[in-house]
Amino acid sequence: MGKKFIVGFLLVLVSVSSQAQTTKKSSEKSTADPDNLAKDYFSQIMGIAASATSNVKLYQFVYDWLGTPYRLGGDTEKGIDCSGFAYQLYDKVFNTVIGNNSRNIFSMVNPVNKEELKEGDLVFFKINSKSISHVGVYLGDDKFAHASSSRGVMISNLNEAYWRRYYYKGGRLIESLREKLEN
Repeated sequence: MGKKFIVGFLLVLVSVSSQAQTTKKSSEKSTADPDNLAKDYFSQIMGIAASATSNVKLYQFVYDWLGTPYRLGGDTEKGIDCSGFAYQLYDKVFNTVIGNNSRNIFSMVNPVNKEELKEGDLVFFKINSKSISHVGVYLGDDKFAHASSSRGVMISNLNEAYWRRYYYKGGRLIESLREKLEN
């Protein structure tokens, strides 16, 4: 099944669930919460615990871009690179403009220990380089979304040998910069 069909099906499920909730007596509690349905769906697709998926908009964005081919300097669904992906995600999900390459994005964050990463934080890598050469967006449960030069937009695990080898630091956007950029 195609992505668009699955997303459409999920939206129909959410809509039907919402309609069913409004027809129940107000004294009854419903277990089918549309946000929880979406969280459960994305957690299963992306291999992330439902308890770690609080930002449905983030997961919907990542899901929509999965499989987009890699293109150096690209920033569209026809082709995108790692910093273009991080830029688009922050723009569309967090309404925040960040830098356009991994090194200047790193200059906009406060470093965060790997164990303290939260969904939406940025993860940086030095791949065969002395300087930062790759960026991704942390999703939870050691998973991050990024545009891989070999496989396009995908989800990877920080504990995989390759990513463990090249991991540099995690980072959280500096609040004063976020506020300045949003105004």
